[in-house]
Amino acid sequence: MPYARNGAVRIHYQVEGEGPALLLHHWTFSSLDAWVELGYVDALAPEHQVILIDSRGHGRSDAPHNEAAYRPEPRVADVVAVLDAAGASRAAFFGFSMGGWIGFECAKRAPGRFGAFVLGGQHPYAQSMEGARQWLRVGEEEGPQAFIDLWEREVGPLRPAERERMKSYDFAAMQLAAQDRIGVESVLRGIGVPCLLFAGTNDEVHGLAEKAAGEIPNAQFASLPGLDHGQTMARLDLVVPLVREFLKQARA
Repeated sequence: MPYARNGAVRIHYQVEGEGPALLLHHWTFSSLDAWVELGYVDALAPEHQVILIDSRGHGRSDAPHNEAAYRPEPRVADVVAVLDAAGASRAAFFGFSMGGWIGFECAKRAPGRFGAFVLGGQHPYAQSMEGARQWLRVGEEEGPQAFIDLWEREVGPLRPAERERMKSYDFAAMQLAAQDRIGVESVLRGIGVPCLLFAGTNDEVHGLAEKAAGEIPNAQFASLPGLDHGQTMARLDLVVPLVREFLKQARA
């Protein structure tokens, strides 16, 4: 099981396929396994060296129990450490939700390592994460099953493997990871590589994601009709063709 090191913190990652490097960064309440289970790795690995990362506090990566460990600087450094460990001097970045936020931070703090960004269900403006922390407190205070019941009541059925993983979540660490986010919109006009932003039309971040795309010099925005935040990544049939075509254009 491969790990990269960022100081004392071990970051779990996985590499599949060959070709131009493409780093996939998952969303909150998730891990790199979601990309595999939803079919993204099978769809993208034939054309790319797909590098998957477990964000700190998630999956099989270490989960520090101090707030400073989850600030943007160490989280971007985690991504860079994984690229180094995978032997990728430069990669395209594909992140959704939390992964998209970290993508904006990568554009600010490590721009030389990325040749393109695909940022879904996210924007670069300041946002409170109190809603996510409230959910995670349910898991910490009432146990994993209460969190699972809340999820399935409010969002919908979980995949069996997803439900099983939630039973071992470190809810305290994930609350620290769900810090309120400081806006990084000042970086947008300076992003010098191609960007694709996308969101479902029923996702509350849709308008701000579209606004951000309009501020990036070489960006395009895609609306996915009728989808909310939680539904978007399940629509492999819509997302993968967008990503493939964008990455093809970006390489050209």
